[in-house]
This record gives sequence, structure tokens and C-alpha cells, in this order.
Amino acid sequence: MSLASALILAAGKGTRMKSTVAKVLHEAAGRPLLAWSLAAAREAGAAEITIVAGHQAEQVRQRFAAETGVSIALQEEQLGTGHAVACALPSLRSQSGSVLILCGDTPLLTGATLQRLAASHAASGAAVTILTARMPDPYGYGRIVRDSRDQVLRIVEQKDASPAEQALDEVNSGIYCMDLAFLRSHIDRLGSNNAQNEYYLTDLVAMAVAEGLPCHGIVADDHREIMGVNDRAQLAEAATLLRERINRRLMLAGVTLIDPLQTYVDAGVTVGNDTVIWPGCVLRGRTIIGQGCLLESNVQVTDCRIGDRVHLKNGSILEDSSLAADVAVGPMAHLRPGTVLAERVKIGNFVETKKAVLGEGSKASHLTYLGDAEIGSEVNIGCGTITCNYDGTRKHRTVIGDRVFVGSDVQLVAPVTVGSGALIAAGTTVTRDVPPDSLAISRTPQTNKEGWCLKKRTDD
Repeated sequence: MSLASALILAAGKGTRMKSTVAKVLHEAAGRPLLAWSLAAAREAGAAEITIVAGHQAEQVRQRFAAETGVSIALQEEQLGTGHAVACALPSLRSQSGSVLILCGDTPLLTGATLQRLAASHAASGAAVTILTARMPDPYGYGRIVRDSRDQVLRIVEQKDASPAEQALDEVNSGIYCMDLAFLRSHIDRLGSNNAQNEYYLTDLVAMAVAEGLPCHGIVADDHREIMGVNDRAQLAEAATLLRERINRRLMLAGVTLIDPLQTYVDAGVTVGNDTVIWPGCVLRGRTIIGQGCLLESNVQVTDCRIGDRVHLKNGSILEDSSLAADVAVGPMAHLRPGTVLAERVKIGNFVETKKAVLGEGSKASHLTYLGDAEIGSEVNIGCGTITCNYDGTRKHRTVIGDRVFVGSDVQLVAPVTVGSGALIAAGTTVTRDVPPDSLAISRTPQTNKEGWCLKKRTDD
């Protein structure tokens, strides 16, 4: 029996989040909650995936509709899990095989667990296989009641459970693998004769048992995998556990984390072996960091490509930038989007760059702003230099050739080009192009008025 498809239930309002954002779009470790469920379903091998959206369905559609192999089904009224599945079934192309049913707010659920669920379902020939968990404190969960053959007999909710049933520690996760033909033939038989007037997916278990069809249950290795996120406290708890997984994988792959509990790495980040990361670092988005790098404390990197042996010093912030091998940045530098640094470039303390390309071996050691600039190789940018790239209406580019020496406190008023081998004297304001191998200087001649200070003190 093949795993044909997966349904992800993501229509709920999530009122306990107290948010204008749909619950499943809240992020944990760099991904929306729903994206974690989607990734787990894909890892389990689902050929087609349908997301059931309801509350803020358009926002969910915008975020996930472009995903390959994913369709969006609409549950206009939230009338229970059974109703959500009924809304999704028409969008499934598959008529046979098995289908995973999972929730969009369980980010800790792994693809490996879903693979085990699907494999157990196929081996047992069951109509319904339930992922269960043994909880240290099962209060509030539906309990799993098994028969003498260890088959699932029923799921009993907390409020309906007898004292003996309340003593059971095996609970329903709300995650299932079902025979698709069984599901299609029985979903319309669900009723809403209950206190909530909702259609419950758990009623399918009772139907299968009544018809003598086997219902199987497998226990998750870690009960935390079934944890649903319903409020901000649970969101933080789930994010902490996800970061623990991510950090553990990095360390086992050869990355040194000085203090994993204070290192924040998103799921989409890649880090090479022998890289050392100090506490307080935050690595976001699709950042790729090479081998043998050193990230000192409190570095933040978002959507960057970092080459091998790069040294990012304390407090530096990098966004959407590309750094080649053997680059040094910081401390307290800010690389804004569009920054490209070739090999051996040095960006020092309190230097800011934006849409700046620096060639091999160039350096700006301190207190400098380089925006909309193309800078050649082996260029020295002196302290206090700025590119004046904005005229109040438009941005303009500064182009500096190879081996240029720019002295301290220089203003380059764009658009301007400085030829290779030129020297810009300290304190110069460059408003015209500088030819190659030329000296540019625009200082006001110095005047010394001898005795002026003495006279002023006397007059006062």
C-alpha cells in the first residue's frame, strides 16, 4: 500500500495566540509552523499534499500555494476535523493507497516518525492507524483504549473517560494514516451530534471497529513530537526544542558551538565543519557559512553566503551579503543588502556598507560608510570616509579602481570615478573624476594667526 497523499489541517483561528496573524504562520526556528508540518509530510514520502485553510486562508495561500505538489482546500466554516478532511478530499487526485492526516501546528513532528507511521499502517493492513504517545501527564488528552489483541478499540475524551480510562497514559495525537478508499467511503457518514456540533475524525475509529476493520496504533518515540502550539508560551517552547535539534545536528557535523543554549540558528542555515560560533549569535534565513570560520559573540547573519575561514567579530550585523574566503568583518560592522566582498577583504569596526563591491585585499578599517560603490583590489579606505551616494532624489554610484589609497575624512560625492593607482589626500571632498595615478586634494590652505588665542583670553 503506497503513501499517496497527505492532508494538513490548518484552518483554525488560534484564538489563544491573541494575534492578527494566523497561528500556522507564526514562526519557530525560522519557519512558519505550517512549513514544519509540510516538510515532515514531504520527508515521509507523500506524493501530493493538500493544506486545509480557513482562518486567513488568503495569507496561507499566498505563503504556500507556490510550493511544488501542494494544493490549498478551503474550509469556510470550522466545523471540526472531520469536516476539514471532507473539504480536502475532492482536491486529492489519488483514489487508493493511504493518506496521512496531520495538523499544521505540530512543528516538532518529524518525517521519520511519519515514515514509521505509514510503514506500520501498510504492514498491518489497518483501515486506520493512529500515532499515539505516552504522556507523563495525560490530562486533557483523548485516551487510547486497546483490546486484548492490542488493536485500538476506541478513543475516549477526558470528560467522558471512566476512572480506569483516565489512568491510561497513552493518548491520541490527532495524527493518522488511513486507507484512502475507507476514508472516502466513510467521511460522509460522520455526524455532529455532540456538544460542539462538530464533525470529529475520531468517529471514524468507532466506525471501523463496528465494521470489524482493524485499527492500529503506534507510539511516538518522543511524546514531545505531538505537541501542538496553541499560545505564545508553547510557541517559545517548541522553538527551543527545534533549536536544540538544529544545534545538535550542527555539532555532530563538526561545528563548535561554545554555548548551544545561547546560539540561534534557523532551519534553513548551513554551516561548514570546523567553524566556531560563540554565544549570542543569530543565523537566519538561507545563510550558508563555510568551513573554518569564526563567529564571535552577538553576530547576526541573515540570508548571506560566507566563504571559508571568514572571521566575523563581535556585534557585527550582515544582511543579504556575499563574502569570499579569508574575509574579516567587525567588530560592530554592518553589511547591508548587496554587499559583496572578495577574498581577504577587511571591514573594520563601525564600518557600514550597502550595495558595495570590494575587490580582493581591499580594506576599510574603521568609521566608514560605503554605499552604491564599486571598489577595486588592494584599495585602502581611510577612517571617516563616506560615499555621498544620495542627492535627495536618486542614488548614484562611486567607482574606485585598483590600488587606490583614500586618506582619512574623505567625501566622495557620487557619481564619481577614481582611476587605478590614484591617491586621495586626507580631508578631500571629491566632486570630479580623478584620473589614474593622480593625487586629488581639495583642502583649504591653512592659516596660522599667531597670538590670537592669547589676545582672546586677555580680552575676555
